[in-house]
Amino acid sequence: MKMKIDNIKKRILPLLSVLFFLSAMYSCDDNFMDKQPLDVISEEDVWNDINLSETFINQIYASMRTGIDYSPRLNIISDEAYGRGRDYVHLINRGELTPSNNTGCDYWEHYYDIITACNIFLEKAKGNEALAGDKLNRMIGEIKFFRGYCYFRLTAFYGGVPLITKTFSLNDDYLLARNNYEECINFAIAELDEAASLLPLSYTGDDLGRVTKGAALAIKARALLYAASPLNNTNNDKSKWQKASDAAKAVIDLNLYSLYPDYKQLFLEPFNEEIIWCRPFNNEVKVERQIELWYYPNGSGGYGQIFPIQNVVDAYETLNGKLPADDPAYDPQNPYVNRDPRFYASILYDGAPWQDREIETFLPGGKDSNEGNEGWNATYSGYYPRKFIDESIIKPTSTNVGSTDWIFCRYGEILLNYAEAQFYLGNEDMAREYLNMVRSRPSVQMPPVTESGEELEKRIQNERRVELFFEEHRFFDVRRWKIAMVTENEDAVKVEIIKDLATGKKTYTYKPFEARAFFEQHYLIPIPQSEIDKNSKLEQNPGY
Repeated sequence: MKMKIDNIKKRILPLLSVLFFLSAMYSCDDNFMDKQPLDVISEEDVWNDINLSETFINQIYASMRTGIDYSPRLNIISDEAYGRGRDYVHLINRGELTPSNNTGCDYWEHYYDIITACNIFLEKAKGNEALAGDKLNRMIGEIKFFRGYCYFRLTAFYGGVPLITKTFSLNDDYLLARNNYEECINFAIAELDEAASLLPLSYTGDDLGRVTKGAALAIKARALLYAASPLNNTNNDKSKWQKASDAAKAVIDLNLYSLYPDYKQLFLEPFNEEIIWCRPFNNEVKVERQIELWYYPNGSGGYGQIFPIQNVVDAYETLNGKLPADDPAYDPQNPYVNRDPRFYASILYDGAPWQDREIETFLPGGKDSNEGNEGWNATYSGYYPRKFIDESIIKPTSTNVGSTDWIFCRYGEILLNYAEAQFYLGNEDMAREYLNMVRSRPSVQMPPVTESGEELEKRIQNERRVELFFEEHRFFDVRRWKIAMVTENEDAVKVEIIKDLATGKKTYTYKPFEARAFFEQHYLIPIPQSEIDKNSKLEQNPGY
């Protein structure tokens, strides 16, 4: 499914790559051409022309980290997946994370770089007569959104961080102490509220992919859910759960979004009705992501760099609506029959139908095993990811790849956010209703959840694990729920499949292959030591 879309709706152009675009924009303006060469953009030009100022915002869009960037990826430092090589990641899984070796989970510089860009824009736009009107209001809404989002993400990783809302001059004091968590999250919420008041409900044409009112409200709902969770709400203040519930309901009540019928196609169909905020790509203009090359099995020319582990496979229920461990009908020697349809849409397993063949991770001789073609690229766990990949791509290369968008936020998450908040408010009927909405997607149709109390809580948590698999929620969920001391201390498990070549019978054995360790201090990640060294007022997180 290669989509030939050649405008900004598939790639929001970065500032430094739009010279051709800008020269075309001004090609009929003789006065502009008399003033300066077309291949030069000065700072004065940018802040005295609203279209050039917009390209500054476009660069923020383009630079925003997604969950399918090459590295680091949160799914391989959670109980979802394993990544070949990358010792800087494995040391995190082994419980060896320190402020000095945190390259596998360091987002400090990334989000502060974007915050700095936002501060620059707001200062340059304020009182600038060249920038005015409805378009400027929308642009300020975008900037407020990004600044709020970045501070929310920083608090999710680090807890309280320094709130920096202006640019620095040479005479300013750069040494800033950390604000506390409440101050940071309140600031992020205020920014998102202001963004929501300035942003439109939707876009068309070249502006598809820009953040909307719905996106601001959706990220606000997620931020308030995190703030209400046990990690950040130690006294279980019900008013925080009420705020999280109200924020999720505000998105629902927009009546703009709905569940896309086909779970697998949801991640491949651009700008469908479930997507609230996504990062468009167009690799036909410039290759920015190579997910087919990274994810495909080695038997189809892929690198198999990241692969799901048995731990998450065991979270997919049988069609009876039970976890495999709880279902007497489940046969571990015939493990892939009658499973939640989302399993088949998300994970490639031995025997899975794939292009013009079946996946073969069995030994001896399986095409996708370490005895297949380029066996060094084979999975260690017995599985490959299927979610997000464009299966029409044959033999991927660095340029022969799809253009699947990265979805930052979608309606399915909002329904689960609302269900969770309602549960903790004591409204179990409402929690089950919204949980079952997600389970009743036409392509899923899993049995309704009927449990209550602690069992309902477990079902809500597992539903997020399955529905939001590989979407960078699990890393945060197990921490905010304060269950990571259990989930992240479980060894990563693989399936070993031996095929009797005479009879064709396969034997399945489940074995740990990576010991993992998680300690109390790991609920927050450490501030990079390089930042501590630069700022004597910056206090490190406890335990590091």
